[in-house]
Amino acid sequence: MAATNTLSDKAIRAAIKAATGRDKPHALNDGGGLSLLLQPTGAAWWRLRYWLSGRENRLSLGVYPDVSLADARTRRDQARKLIAAGVDPSEARKADKVERIARVEAQALAAAGLPGPGTFEHVAREWLTTVHQVKVSAGHAERTRIRLEQDVFPWLGRRPIAELEAPELLTCLRRVEARGAIETSHRIKDSCGQVFRYGIAIGACTRNPAGDLKDALRPVESRHHAAIVDPKLGGELLRDMMAYAGHPVTRAALKLSALLILRPGELRHMEWAWIDLDEASLTVPGAVMKRTKVNKANGAPHVVPLAPQAIATLRELHPLTGHGRYVFPSLLTGERCMSENTVRGALRRMGYGNDEMTAHGFRAMARTMIAERLGIAPEVIEAQLAHAVADALGRAYNRTQYLEQRREMMTAWADYLDQLRDGAQVIPMRAA
Repeated sequence: MAATNTLSDKAIRAAIKAATGRDKPHALNDGGGLSLLLQPTGAAWWRLRYWLSGRENRLSLGVYPDVSLADARTRRDQARKLIAAGVDPSEARKADKVERIARVEAQALAAAGLPGPGTFEHVAREWLTTVHQVKVSAGHAERTRIRLEQDVFPWLGRRPIAELEAPELLTCLRRVEARGAIETSHRIKDSCGQVFRYGIAIGACTRNPAGDLKDALRPVESRHHAAIVDPKLGGELLRDMMAYAGHPVTRAALKLSALLILRPGELRHMEWAWIDLDEASLTVPGAVMKRTKVNKANGAPHVVPLAPQAIATLRELHPLTGHGRYVFPSLLTGERCMSENTVRGALRRMGYGNDEMTAHGFRAMARTMIAERLGIAPEVIEAQLAHAVADALGRAYNRTQYLEQRREMMTAWADYLDQLRDGAQVIPMRAA
């Protein structure tokens, strides 16, 4: 067995003096793979030569005399214990360095009042940036962030995500319930569940306690947008709209809400560039539609056939707003579209309360009356309402499906609205 600990400080100092000025480095062996590499400049580095898995490796142990002979031997012996256990000391050193850096960063974050790695808030913010913002719209992501910051982070943000259990999360959600925000509590639970699932994926935790709270929260009472679906009351509404004494642009928005049955956001963002009056069609870009972020970017546009009554309304409106971008510009500045409260406010001024009729209610009104009074096939109505088809293949197939049927339906719907407005007796039609 080769001798170890063969060097002394006196011998090292003498060797360094003798090696200074030489043409090439010179090594002094201390045994056990430890050597001191002497440079012509007078510098000296400790090196450990070792074998692992049949491969030769070298590990730096520091500079002499900053690392003394005794310290170098201690480091050699520690490394050899790792090697004997099958652990590469070089890789172990890298792991220790990463751990030290992480510990320093965590201490700095704690000192600054910020969440450290492994905490719920840290994982949640990483999920928001890495996953959530990529999948959903900017507004959706912002609402999620605000909910977490206001209702979760103050209580659970600094807690290690791996230690959180269902009762602790439930206590947090109960605070939201207590202020009457039942739907918000469910949305927060769902968001937390996604954070935990992301935490499992990255190794920050091993289970999702939000899944244990399925029946622990008060149920959300399903509330639909108020809508008039009785033909007689619908006729009264249409007559009130015709007599509306407000701004003519707002009156046109009311009329087209009924004729086009778009979502309120799609209607108020409508641009003149989307409209082809000669072709009697309106093409709503996918980015404006109610879709996932990916489908907004890649999905097909929604084509809306224009009935003669809709074309007439748009032609009347064009002299007022056709010089700008939006069909319904803001009454304060033409640089933005009209407010989301414009149509709602007009309905209120006509005497319709929020529990009687809403801007979104025009869609429910059309969905109900077209099916019940005009006998149109449900799939044609759903296609016009741009409701998502359950499977991806169906969505691809339905991009242009029913366009001619929808054109006939929109004209029949506009004619039916005229009859309701004029007070004529309307006999329900049934599909042959």
